[in-house]
Amino acid sequence: MKERSNPLNLPNLITGFRFILAGFLALLLTFEQTQSMALFAWLMFSIAACSDWVDGYFARRYDSVTTLGKLIDPLADKILVTTALIMLIPLGRIPAWVALVILAREILITGLRGVASAEGVVVAASGLGKIKSIAQYIGLGTLIFPLGVLPVPYLHEIGLVIVYIALALTVWSGADYFYKLRRVFL
Repeated sequence: MKERSNPLNLPNLITGFRFILAGFLALLLTFEQTQSMALFAWLMFSIAACSDWVDGYFARRYDSVTTLGKLIDPLADKILVTTALIMLIPLGRIPAWVALVILAREILITGLRGVASAEGVVVAASGLGKIKSIAQYIGLGTLIFPLGVLPVPYLHEIGLVIVYIALALTVWSGADYFYKLRRVFL
């Protein structure tokens, strides 16, 4: 895929929008989580999570991949997930240690990608990493969604199970990145 020089293209604008939505999500999750407030927070999170797919689609479809996009897209994803993880801790919906493990993996892999890049090794997102991201989005979205809106018993418990699955995928994909890039350290 050829890189374009114009960084202010549609995919990058959509990615930038994800940063803004993450900020609004943090704000919304600081308020008392009434059904309407939680529903609005869930909607904000869902739009932001879906924008991850939308910006990638437009970048590929219209051959609009840029160096800036390669940098900010994964950062926007990490900011969104980090925001949700941290804001759900005081709401009692996610254990702090789960957030810590997920965030530590993200920081380590970002550092690994930086080292690999300095060595001239391009690190594309793996299929496992994409599945991990989807599981994180679904689990966190389920934890944000308000209880009582849908007749689903144990909704937040289901969300937590999905986050635990995402946690396992997070650790697994992190180990996979390190294994595949072990030559960078030799």
